[in-house]
Amino acid sequence: MMKKIAVLLLSLSLLATFLTACAQENGAEDQTPANSTSENDTAEDETPGTEEPEEGVDLTILYEADDDMINNYSLLAVNPDAPFVDADGNAVSDVYINTEGAAALINWMLSEEGETTATEYGYADYGEYLFYLSEGAPVSTAEIPQATEETKVIRLSTTTSVNDSGLLGYLLPIFEDTYGYTVEVTSAGTGNAIANAKSGNADLLLVHSKSQEEEFVAGGYSYVLPSFDSERLTFMYNYFVLCGPSADPAGVKNAASVRDAFAAIAEGKYPFVSRGDQSGTHTKEISLWPEELGITVDAASVEDYTDWYTYSNAGMGVCLTMAEETGAYILSDKATFLTFQANNGVME
Repeated sequence: MMKKIAVLLLSLSLLATFLTACAQENGAEDQTPANSTSENDTAEDETPGTEEPEEGVDLTILYEADDDMINNYSLLAVNPDAPFVDADGNAVSDVYINTEGAAALINWMLSEEGETTATEYGYADYGEYLFYLSEGAPVSTAEIPQATEETKVIRLSTTTSVNDSGLLGYLLPIFEDTYGYTVEVTSAGTGNAIANAKSGNADLLLVHSKSQEEEFVAGGYSYVLPSFDSERLTFMYNYFVLCGPSADPAGVKNAASVRDAFAAIAEGKYPFVSRGDQSGTHTKEISLWPEELGITVDAASVEDYTDWYTYSNAGMGVCLTMAEETGAYILSDKATFLTFQANNGVME
């Protein structure tokens, strides 16, 4: 009897030992370090479609380098004896034009230093040139005088395209620091920039609309500076670019020409943002639409197209922002677009 009891106690003891060992092994398997994540936890925490969006803009260059997209820039000195008028066409008197300061800035911009600096602008940041020197561009070797109290403030009227590209912010400090001038820049569409000069509120122009420049010259508002052959001093160029959403619903990047690209946008009634401000960019844009549309610089000419055509009457930077936000096509100068893209759509 005692022998049977001993055997039973021994069996119970072995069973208890076995159960304790199993419990400890299972506990070890259930423990997960606090700083680790199991496969199940990872699967539950990752929700498709919740990744942070990539930075940048969707607006992209879809068509460029067409001969119809060359964008020439000219300098014009304002004639101190011009028949100045205000916005209503009324004569303006007692106008002072800083001819010496204007000549100094023009001569520097057309000097070897000025032209080299302008055409090198942007390459370090974008890996490509934003402006190119025109073939046969005038080059000045004139001596540039230091500023005086009477001549140190120069009023430059220019386009938003030039200003928004960052070119002037790069060029002018070099000129100012070297010669002691202060350049006050007013930027608007070419039409308004020229009107500003016609009213006597500018000493020189930097614009990019040949037809409007020639009208300015014909009206007696500009004159030929010493050592130059004409009033219009065309010295650099870049290209207009047709931009749009990366999806390119109109298929313009496959068009045979930029005019075909514009025709495709119109045919499909895809959203398009126009400067609408009679600027050089606006003037170029309207020349690219099919003639049968009858689109001109006049807002009334697009009244039948307002379901897809936005006549903004705004500067280049503002219009690029509008196009980005609405998924629209837009014509821009390349320098301003690359600046817009590099700044992730933020224009100061």
